[in-house]
Amino acid sequence: MKELNAIHLNGLRAVEAAGRLGSLAAAAEELAVTPGAVSQQIAKTEAQLGRILFERTSRGLVPTDFGRLFLTRLSSGFGELAEAVASARRRDESVLTISVAPVFAARWLVYRLNRFAERHPDIRLRIDATTRLVNLDTSDVDVGIRVGEGRWPGVKSELLLEQEVFPVCSPAMAENLREPADILKIPAVIDGHSMFSWEVWLREVGLSGAELGVRHTFNEASLVLDAAIAGQGVMLAWQTLAGFAVTEGSLVVPFGIRARTGYGHYFVSSPSRRESKATTAFKRWVRDEVEEGMRLLDLKAPRANFEPVPAKG
Repeated sequence: MKELNAIHLNGLRAVEAAGRLGSLAAAAEELAVTPGAVSQQIAKTEAQLGRILFERTSRGLVPTDFGRLFLTRLSSGFGELAEAVASARRRDESVLTISVAPVFAARWLVYRLNRFAERHPDIRLRIDATTRLVNLDTSDVDVGIRVGEGRWPGVKSELLLEQEVFPVCSPAMAENLREPADILKIPAVIDGHSMFSWEVWLREVGLSGAELGVRHTFNEASLVLDAAIAGQGVMLAWQTLAGFAVTEGSLVVPFGIRARTGYGHYFVSSPSRRESKATTAFKRWVRDEVEEGMRLLDLKAPRANFEPVPAKG
């Protein structure tokens, strides 16, 4: 272990993160520093080792032959260290750490936590609301819920709910909506960071290529939902975002037409870590809640049998 005295640990962490994640920016985000700081740490470590670990190319950092061998052992070593720390944090399996996006936490999860506590009074949840994809092998996160295609590298993913989108608006605004084309006559509120566009739904109803008049654009879906509730425009929402607002009446679904986005809600977890009883219980409860939420949404906003009129031309 004396060899470690000559090398700064922060430099080794920077090397390992950049090699594993493939970019200075990703490494900087994980280490909570700037890309420039990561670059400097890598350069210092190379100088201390007397070996070049990365080639600097137009495509970014590319490990040298020695760098690839070094990174394999370095990642293994840091993985062991991280697992040791995580195991200490996981000593109390009655505390379950859940990683979810802030919008899912605010618009779906928090409304239901009392029911989880009633079913599992012996399990305490710690909610990590973030969009950052944490390293599930080395963090203390037990399970995450993410939206995507389900093909994230290095994780085990299990489909929870296929994502469907549909317009929602205030009851007053819905009074002027009789058929899908009417949606083009009212203003829309937009999520500027959305993974999909209105075209997904417009195509479903035979209005592909049509444009809506945009009133406001936000960078967060939860704010768009609040704007729709306030009557500022129509929003393209999905089940877990708008379900509660629809069932309690602050929003309505003017057309019972839903379009699949190709994405879904997934449980994500470490493929190498044993699933605890608390994790299994949480996942089972979430599935039950999703099923009940969809039942209530279907009652409040039944699906319509809709056949789009073919475009003329």
